[in-house]
Amino acid sequence: MPYAQLGPIAVHLPARVETNEELQQAFPRWDLKVIEEKTGIAQRHIAAPDETSSDLAVAAAEKLFAEQQIDPSTIDFVLFCTQTPDYPLPTTSCLIQDRLSLPTRCGALDFNLGCSGYVYGLAMADGLIQSGVAERILFLTAETYSKFIDEDDRSLRTIFGDGAAATLVTASEERSMWGFQFGSDGSGGDMLLVGDGGARPAGDAIKPRHRKRWKSRLYMDGPSLINFTVDAVPRLIDQILQKQGLSDKDISQYLMHQATWKMLEQLRLRMDLVPERLPIELADVGNTVSCTLPILIDRLRKSGRMDRQSVNMLIGFGVGLSWAGCLWKDLSGG
Repeated sequence: MPYAQLGPIAVHLPARVETNEELQQAFPRWDLKVIEEKTGIAQRHIAAPDETSSDLAVAAAEKLFAEQQIDPSTIDFVLFCTQTPDYPLPTTSCLIQDRLSLPTRCGALDFNLGCSGYVYGLAMADGLIQSGVAERILFLTAETYSKFIDEDDRSLRTIFGDGAAATLVTASEERSMWGFQFGSDGSGGDMLLVGDGGARPAGDAIKPRHRKRWKSRLYMDGPSLINFTVDAVPRLIDQILQKQGLSDKDISQYLMHQATWKMLEQLRLRMDLVPERLPIELADVGNTVSCTLPILIDRLRKSGRMDRQSVNMLIGFGVGLSWAGCLWKDLSGG
């Protein structure tokens, strides 16, 4: 039986870079030093007004094809994870298929899952490959959360950045991803949301959990999300380890959604891990939602911090609420 192998990754970030120094000049009352100490974020890439998630995803895919000498005609499925699609319809992945000149026999699917989306997408790719439906999957993530954020919003503007990543997932004789576990709790949907733009009438839409302090379309209850994360993630890790008959000492690195430094540091301390086992790579890109894990993996590979023998755990968590994790060996070598 073939298994899915997480192959090479290409990352594309918008040209515009917004630094904390620039924000400090524009908003002298903001204490950017304190904010940066908590978030661990010094700058973010911001999409241009006419730049959409599909634009970023296509650029990431073209970079992947060029760097890895991939023939687009060999792709037989596109998975596209985004919470900022170009349109309510048509499906953005279908538009991407056309823009990349992928064959019309290629399947195309959008899914909206945010911070846990990369692990969910890998699970879907694994299922497609094990079932024999696909052999070479182009898995794209792209987000432009900045379009939901008001320029005066100190709480969100300093955290979220835009970006895209393209991952090639291929069929392999060796199993490199296993032990998938998932979770969801829609009762926490009021912690992180955009309450307009869908078919639900405004008067009947989900209300933010607490008072909405900013004009942004995007609302986030940071403290509640931290409480959810430090409870749900350790339980998820225990579930995966117990089901696979493993222990913490069998895991080389915990590769987690890069939310903020404070959130990841609280998880690290609760799990009693040295920093090397829970790497943090968001200072120059911010929280890029579904793109944080592929960006992290790409950077670990390029800096020589991954090896073929180690078992790692991939973990996503956040908006939904949703969470997911799996075990992974980097057999492809990137």
